[in-house]
Amino acid sequence: MTITPAAIVLADGTTFEGEAIGAELPGGVGSGEFVFNTVMTGYQEVISDPSYAGQVITFTSTHIGNYGVTPLDDEARSVHCAGVVVRDLARRHSNQRSAGDLDSFLRSNGVGGVAGVDTRRLTRHLRDHGAMPGAFGTAAASDLLAAAQAAEGTDGRDLVASVSTDQTVVHAGPAGADRRIVALDLGIKATIVRHLNALGEVHVIPAATPASEILALRPDGVFLSNGPGDPGAVSTVPDTVASLLGEVPIFGICMGHQMLATALGGVTHKLPFGHHGGNHPVRDESTGRVEITSQNHNYCVDPDSLARIEVTHVNLNDGTLEGFRSLDVPAFAVQYHPEAGPGPHDSRYLFDRFAELMDARA
Repeated sequence: MTITPAAIVLADGTTFEGEAIGAELPGGVGSGEFVFNTVMTGYQEVISDPSYAGQVITFTSTHIGNYGVTPLDDEARSVHCAGVVVRDLARRHSNQRSAGDLDSFLRSNGVGGVAGVDTRRLTRHLRDHGAMPGAFGTAAASDLLAAAQAAEGTDGRDLVASVSTDQTVVHAGPAGADRRIVALDLGIKATIVRHLNALGEVHVIPAATPASEILALRPDGVFLSNGPGDPGAVSTVPDTVASLLGEVPIFGICMGHQMLATALGGVTHKLPFGHHGGNHPVRDESTGRVEITSQNHNYCVDPDSLARIEVTHVNLNDGTLEGFRSLDVPAFAVQYHPEAGPGPHDSRYLFDRFAELMDARA
Protein backbone atom coordinates (compact mmCIF):
# COMPACT_ATOMS: atom_id res chain seq x y z
CA MET A 1 0.00 0.00 0.00
CA THR A 2 1.38 3.41 -0.98
CA ILE A 3 1.93 5.76 1.94
CA THR A 4 1.46 9.45 1.16
CA PRO A 5 2.85 11.88 3.74
CA ALA A 6 0.32 14.36 5.11
CA ALA A 7 0.17 16.91 7.88
CA ILE A 8 -2.16 18.84 10.15
CA VAL A 9 -1.66 22.54 10.83
CA LEU A 10 -3.87 24.25 13.40
CA ALA A 11 -4.78 27.93 13.27
CA ASP A 12 -2.17 28.70 15.93
CA GLY A 13 0.56 27.13 13.76
CA THR A 14 0.90 23.86 15.69
CA THR A 15 1.84 21.07 13.27
CA PHE A 16 1.36 17.29 13.34
CA GLU A 17 2.73 14.79 10.82
CA GLY A 18 1.09 11.65 9.48
CA GLU A 19 -0.10 9.95 6.31
CA ALA A 20 -3.10 10.62 4.10
CA ILE A 21 -6.17 8.39 4.36
CA GLY A 22 -9.62 8.50 2.83
CA ALA A 23 -10.60 10.66 -0.11
CA GLU A 24 -8.13 12.70 -2.12
CA LEU A 25 -8.64 16.35 -1.20
CA PRO A 26 -8.99 19.15 -3.76
CA GLY A 27 -5.63 20.89 -3.92
CA GLY A 28 -4.43 18.56 -1.18
CA VAL A 29 -6.16 20.62 1.51
CA GLY A 30 -9.08 20.01 3.85
CA SER A 31 -10.16 22.20 6.74
CA GLY A 32 -12.59 22.48 9.62
CA GLU A 33 -12.84 22.81 13.37
CA PHE A 34 -10.76 20.17 15.17
CA VAL A 35 -12.42 18.32 18.07
CA PHE A 36 -11.68 15.04 19.83
CA ASN A 37 -13.96 12.09 20.57
CA THR A 38 -13.27 9.54 23.31
CA VAL A 39 -15.39 6.56 22.15
CA MET A 40 -13.68 3.17 22.13
CA THR A 41 -15.99 1.73 19.46
CA GLY A 42 -18.67 3.08 17.12
CA TYR A 43 -16.38 5.07 14.84
CA GLN A 44 -18.72 4.67 11.85
CA GLU A 45 -21.70 6.04 13.78
CA VAL A 46 -19.59 8.96 14.98
CA ILE A 47 -18.30 9.79 11.50
CA SER A 48 -21.80 9.60 9.98
CA ASP A 49 -23.44 11.71 12.72
CA PRO A 50 -24.66 14.95 11.05
CA SER A 51 -23.82 16.87 14.23
CA TYR A 52 -20.18 16.81 13.11
CA ALA A 53 -20.80 18.99 10.05
CA GLY A 54 -17.86 21.36 9.62
CA GLN A 55 -15.66 19.51 12.09
CA VAL A 56 -12.57 17.30 11.89
CA ILE A 57 -12.90 14.36 14.29
CA THR A 58 -9.83 13.23 16.21
CA PHE A 59 -10.32 9.79 17.76
CA THR A 60 -8.49 9.35 21.06
CA SER A 61 -8.77 5.55 20.88
CA THR A 62 -5.54 4.20 19.41
CA HIS A 63 -6.86 1.61 16.93
CA ILE A 64 -9.67 2.64 14.59
CA GLY A 65 -11.21 0.55 11.79
CA ASN A 66 -10.47 -2.92 13.16
CA TYR A 67 -14.01 -4.27 12.70
CA GLY A 68 -14.72 -2.57 9.38
CA VAL A 69 -17.96 -0.86 8.38
CA THR A 70 -21.51 -1.81 7.43
CA PRO A 71 -24.39 0.19 5.93
CA LEU A 72 -26.45 -0.95 8.92
CA ASP A 73 -24.43 1.42 11.13
CA ASP A 74 -24.81 4.59 9.05
CA GLU A 75 -26.50 7.34 11.06
CA ALA A 76 -27.34 9.45 7.99
CA ARG A 77 -27.62 9.14 4.23
CA SER A 78 -24.34 11.00 3.74
CA VAL A 79 -21.33 12.02 5.83
CA HIS A 80 -21.04 15.67 6.82
CA CYS A 81 -17.86 15.81 8.92
CA ALA A 82 -14.92 17.69 7.43
CA GLY A 83 -12.27 15.07 8.13
CA VAL A 84 -10.99 12.26 10.35
CA VAL A 85 -7.75 11.91 12.34
CA VAL A 86 -6.54 8.62 13.86
CA ARG A 87 -3.43 7.19 15.45
CA ASP A 88 -3.56 3.78 13.81
CA LEU A 89 -5.92 2.95 10.94
CA ALA A 90 -6.40 -0.84 10.87
CA ARG A 91 -5.08 -2.36 7.65
CA ARG A 92 -7.23 -5.45 8.15
CA HIS A 93 -10.79 -5.59 9.42
CA SER A 94 -12.56 -8.59 10.89
CA ASN A 95 -16.22 -8.86 11.86
CA GLN A 96 -19.11 -11.00 10.62
CA ARG A 97 -21.17 -7.83 9.98
CA SER A 98 -18.43 -6.08 8.07
CA ALA A 99 -19.11 -5.08 4.47
CA GLY A 100 -15.90 -3.13 3.87
CA ASP A 101 -13.01 -1.24 5.41
CA LEU A 102 -13.00 2.22 6.95
CA ASP A 103 -10.58 3.74 4.46
CA SER A 104 -12.86 2.77 1.56
CA PHE A 105 -15.84 4.12 3.50
CA LEU A 106 -14.11 7.49 3.84
CA ARG A 107 -13.20 7.56 0.15
CA SER A 108 -16.71 6.68 -0.99
CA ASN A 109 -18.12 9.50 1.16
CA GLY A 110 -15.58 12.09 0.01
CA VAL A 111 -13.99 12.42 3.45
CA GLY A 112 -10.25 12.85 3.79
CA GLY A 113 -8.11 12.40 6.84
CA VAL A 114 -4.74 11.75 8.40
CA ALA A 115 -3.46 8.61 10.17
CA GLY A 116 -0.26 7.97 12.09
CA VAL A 117 -0.79 11.15 14.10
CA ASP A 118 0.27 11.59 17.72
CA THR A 119 -3.39 11.91 18.75
CA ARG A 120 -2.48 12.07 22.45
CA ARG A 121 -0.50 15.26 21.80
CA LEU A 122 -3.23 16.66 19.55
CA THR A 123 -5.93 15.91 22.11
CA ARG A 124 -3.95 17.54 24.91
CA HIS A 125 -3.46 20.61 22.72
CA LEU A 126 -7.20 20.89 22.05
CA ARG A 127 -7.97 20.26 25.70
CA ASP A 128 -5.58 23.00 26.80
CA HIS A 129 -6.38 25.56 24.09
CA GLY A 130 -9.91 24.62 23.04
CA ALA A 131 -11.36 23.33 19.80
CA MET A 132 -9.89 25.37 16.97
CA PRO A 133 -9.93 25.67 13.18
CA GLY A 134 -7.20 23.96 11.23
CA ALA A 135 -6.23 22.36 7.94
CA PHE A 136 -4.89 18.98 6.91
CA GLY A 137 -3.72 17.24 3.77
CA THR A 138 -0.82 16.62 1.44
CA ALA A 139 -0.19 20.23 0.39
CA ALA A 140 2.87 22.21 1.41
CA ALA A 141 3.09 23.34 5.03
CA SER A 142 2.74 26.98 4.00
CA ASP A 143 -0.46 26.22 2.10
CA LEU A 144 -1.87 24.28 5.04
CA LEU A 145 -1.05 27.13 7.43
CA ALA A 146 -2.79 29.64 5.16
CA ALA A 147 -5.83 27.35 4.93
CA ALA A 148 -5.83 26.84 8.71
CA GLN A 149 -5.81 30.55 9.41
CA ALA A 150 -8.65 31.04 6.92
CA ALA A 151 -10.69 28.08 8.20
CA GLU A 152 -14.01 28.66 9.95
CA GLY A 153 -14.96 27.31 13.33
CA THR A 154 -18.57 26.71 14.31
CA ASP A 155 -19.08 30.06 16.04
CA GLY A 156 -21.89 32.07 14.46
CA ARG A 157 -22.64 29.39 11.86
CA ASP A 158 -26.09 27.93 11.25
CA LEU A 159 -25.21 24.46 9.94
CA VAL A 160 -28.64 22.95 10.58
CA ALA A 161 -29.95 23.88 7.13
CA SER A 162 -27.05 22.01 5.49
CA VAL A 163 -27.97 18.66 7.09
CA SER A 164 -31.77 18.79 7.49
CA THR A 165 -34.03 16.82 5.17
CA ASP A 166 -35.60 18.79 2.32
CA GLN A 167 -38.84 16.79 2.37
CA THR A 168 -41.02 14.99 4.88
CA VAL A 169 -40.27 11.30 5.42
CA VAL A 170 -42.90 9.12 7.13
CA HIS A 171 -42.03 5.97 9.07
CA ALA A 172 -45.06 3.79 9.79
CA GLY A 173 -45.41 2.79 13.42
CA PRO A 174 -45.59 -0.73 14.85
CA ALA A 175 -48.90 -2.54 15.06
CA GLY A 176 -50.98 -1.27 17.95
CA ALA A 177 -49.05 1.97 18.41
CA ASP A 178 -51.36 4.83 17.43
CA ARG A 179 -49.14 7.76 18.46
CA ARG A 180 -48.07 10.25 15.81
CA ILE A 181 -44.70 11.89 16.41
CA VAL A 182 -43.34 14.80 14.39
CA ALA A 183 -39.55 14.95 14.46
CA LEU A 184 -38.01 18.28 13.52
CA ASP A 185 -34.86 17.29 11.65
CA LEU A 186 -31.99 19.48 12.82
CA GLY A 187 -29.53 16.72 11.90
CA ILE A 188 -31.35 13.64 13.15
CA LYS A 189 -29.63 10.26 13.51
CA ALA A 190 -31.06 6.97 12.25
CA THR A 191 -30.83 5.43 15.72
CA ILE A 192 -33.05 8.18 17.09
CA VAL A 193 -35.65 7.54 14.40
CA ARG A 194 -35.66 3.84 15.28
CA HIS A 195 -36.34 4.58 18.95
CA LEU A 196 -39.10 7.05 18.14
CA ASN A 197 -40.56 4.62 15.62
CA ALA A 198 -40.99 2.05 18.38
CA LEU A 199 -43.40 4.52 19.99
CA GLY A 200 -45.52 5.22 16.92
CA GLU A 201 -45.68 6.73 13.45
CA VAL A 202 -42.86 9.22 12.87
CA HIS A 203 -42.91 12.17 10.47
CA VAL A 204 -39.36 13.49 9.97
CA ILE A 205 -39.77 17.04 8.67
CA PRO A 206 -37.45 19.86 7.48
CA ALA A 207 -36.07 22.19 10.14
CA ALA A 208 -37.67 25.19 8.44
CA THR A 209 -41.23 23.82 8.77
CA PRO A 210 -43.46 26.44 10.47
CA ALA A 211 -45.45 25.66 13.60
CA SER A 212 -48.77 25.89 11.75
CA GLU A 213 -47.80 23.04 9.41
CA ILE A 214 -46.52 20.96 12.31
CA LEU A 215 -49.79 21.36 14.24
CA ALA A 216 -51.77 20.59 11.07
CA LEU A 217 -50.29 17.08 11.23
CA ARG A 218 -52.10 16.66 14.58
CA PRO A 219 -49.07 15.19 16.38
CA ASP A 220 -49.24 13.55 19.79
CA GLY A 221 -45.73 14.81 20.40
CA VAL A 222 -42.96 16.84 18.76
CA PHE A 223 -39.33 15.75 18.91
CA LEU A 224 -36.44 18.20 18.44
CA SER A 225 -33.36 16.40 17.17
CA ASN A 226 -29.62 16.78 17.50
CA GLY A 227 -27.75 18.93 14.98
CA PRO A 228 -24.53 20.80 14.18
CA GLY A 229 -23.24 24.34 14.55
CA ASP A 230 -23.93 27.28 16.81
CA PRO A 231 -27.43 27.22 18.36
CA GLY A 232 -27.30 31.00 18.67
CA ALA A 233 -27.09 31.25 14.88
CA VAL A 234 -30.24 29.17 14.25
CA SER A 235 -32.81 31.91 13.74
CA THR A 236 -36.17 30.31 12.90
CA VAL A 237 -36.37 27.12 14.96
CA PRO A 238 -36.66 28.74 18.44
CA ASP A 239 -39.63 30.80 17.23
CA THR A 240 -41.24 27.65 15.84
CA VAL A 241 -40.72 25.84 19.14
CA ALA A 242 -42.09 28.81 21.09
CA SER A 243 -45.30 28.58 19.06
CA LEU A 244 -45.60 24.88 19.90
CA LEU A 245 -45.17 25.26 23.65
CA GLY A 246 -48.36 24.29 25.45
CA GLU A 247 -49.93 22.99 22.25
CA VAL A 248 -48.20 19.60 22.16
CA PRO A 249 -45.69 17.66 24.33
CA ILE A 250 -42.06 18.33 23.32
CA PHE A 251 -38.89 16.28 23.80
CA GLY A 252 -35.52 17.63 22.67
CA ILE A 253 -31.98 16.27 22.67
CA CYS A 254 -28.64 17.97 22.02
CA MET A 255 -29.37 20.82 19.56
CA GLY A 256 -33.05 20.20 20.33
CA HIS A 257 -32.26 20.79 24.00
CA GLN A 258 -30.67 24.11 23.08
CA MET A 259 -33.58 25.09 20.81
CA LEU A 260 -36.14 24.38 23.55
CA ALA A 261 -34.07 26.36 26.04
CA THR A 262 -33.78 29.28 23.61
CA ALA A 263 -37.54 29.22 23.02
CA LEU A 264 -37.99 29.50 26.79
CA GLY A 265 -35.69 32.54 26.94
CA GLY A 266 -32.43 30.72 27.70
CA VAL A 267 -28.91 31.58 26.55
CA THR A 268 -26.26 29.24 25.16
CA HIS A 269 -22.49 29.49 25.17
CA LYS A 270 -19.60 27.53 23.69
CA LEU A 271 -17.62 25.04 25.77
CA PRO A 272 -13.82 25.09 25.51
CA PHE A 273 -13.55 21.72 23.72
CA GLY A 274 -17.09 20.35 23.88
CA HIS A 275 -18.36 16.98 25.04
CA HIS A 276 -17.68 14.23 22.50
CA GLY A 277 -17.65 10.61 23.57
CA GLY A 278 -19.53 7.69 25.05
CA ASN A 279 -18.40 7.82 28.67
CA HIS A 280 -19.70 11.05 30.25
CA PRO A 281 -21.21 10.71 33.77
CA VAL A 282 -24.53 12.50 34.25
CA ARG A 283 -26.58 12.59 37.46
CA ASP A 284 -30.36 12.33 37.37
CA GLU A 285 -31.31 14.93 39.99
CA SER A 286 -34.65 13.26 40.76
CA THR A 287 -33.13 9.92 41.76
CA GLY A 288 -29.41 10.61 42.35
CA ARG A 289 -28.66 7.85 39.86
CA VAL A 290 -25.56 8.36 37.71
CA GLU A 291 -25.89 7.50 34.03
CA ILE A 292 -22.96 6.96 31.68
CA THR A 293 -23.95 8.85 28.56
CA SER A 294 -23.10 9.40 24.91
CA GLN A 295 -22.48 13.05 24.05
CA ASN A 296 -21.67 15.19 21.04
CA HIS A 297 -22.02 18.95 21.44
CA ASN A 298 -19.87 22.07 21.54
CA TYR A 299 -22.37 24.42 23.20
CA CYS A 300 -24.39 24.30 26.41
CA VAL A 301 -27.27 26.13 28.05
CA ASP A 302 -26.79 28.53 30.97
CA PRO A 303 -29.32 27.25 33.57
CA ASP A 304 -29.43 30.66 35.27
CA SER A 305 -30.86 32.13 32.08
CA LEU A 306 -33.96 29.92 32.32
CA ALA A 307 -37.01 30.68 34.45
CA ARG A 308 -39.78 28.29 35.48
CA ILE A 309 -37.77 25.14 34.80
CA GLU A 310 -36.53 22.24 36.89
CA VAL A 311 -32.96 21.06 36.35
CA THR A 312 -33.20 17.30 35.86
CA HIS A 313 -29.67 16.27 34.86
CA VAL A 314 -26.17 17.60 35.57
CA ASN A 315 -22.79 16.68 34.06
CA LEU A 316 -20.49 15.38 36.78
CA ASN A 317 -17.31 16.27 34.88
CA ASP A 318 -17.87 20.02 34.69
CA GLY A 319 -21.25 20.74 36.31
CA THR A 320 -22.91 21.90 33.10
CA LEU A 321 -26.65 21.56 32.48
CA GLU A 322 -27.58 18.21 30.92
CA GLY A 323 -31.34 18.23 31.21
CA PHE A 324 -34.39 20.24 32.28
CA ARG A 325 -38.17 20.24 32.16
CA SER A 326 -40.59 23.13 31.96
CA LEU A 327 -42.78 23.76 35.01
CA ASP A 328 -45.50 25.36 32.89
CA VAL A 329 -45.90 23.18 29.77
CA PRO A 330 -45.26 19.50 28.88
CA ALA A 331 -41.71 19.89 27.54
CA PHE A 332 -38.36 18.45 28.55
CA ALA A 333 -34.93 18.01 27.03
CA VAL A 334 -31.48 16.57 27.60
CA GLN A 335 -28.14 17.72 26.23
CA TYR A 336 -26.79 14.21 25.72
CA HIS A 337 -27.85 11.32 23.45
CA PRO A 338 -30.18 8.81 25.16
CA GLU A 339 -30.36 6.74 21.95
CA ALA A 340 -26.59 6.21 22.27
CA GLY A 341 -25.49 5.24 18.80
CA PRO A 342 -22.75 4.49 19.79
CA GLY A 343 -22.64 4.38 23.55
CA PRO A 344 -24.23 2.97 26.71
CA HIS A 345 -27.96 2.38 27.03
CA ASP A 346 -28.40 3.89 30.51
CA SER A 347 -30.64 6.73 29.33
CA ARG A 348 -33.02 5.05 26.92
CA TYR A 349 -35.79 5.34 29.51
CA LEU A 350 -36.23 8.94 28.34
CA PHE A 351 -38.06 7.71 25.25
CA ASP A 352 -40.53 5.94 27.54
CA ARG A 353 -40.88 9.19 29.48
CA PHE A 354 -41.76 10.93 26.21
CA ALA A 355 -44.40 8.27 25.51
CA GLU A 356 -45.88 8.79 28.98
CA LEU A 357 -46.01 12.55 28.40
CA MET A 358 -47.81 12.06 25.09
CA ASP A 359 -50.28 9.56 26.55
CA ALA A 360 -51.06 11.88 29.46
CA ARG A 361 -52.17 14.55 26.96
CA ALA A 362 -54.22 12.19 24.82
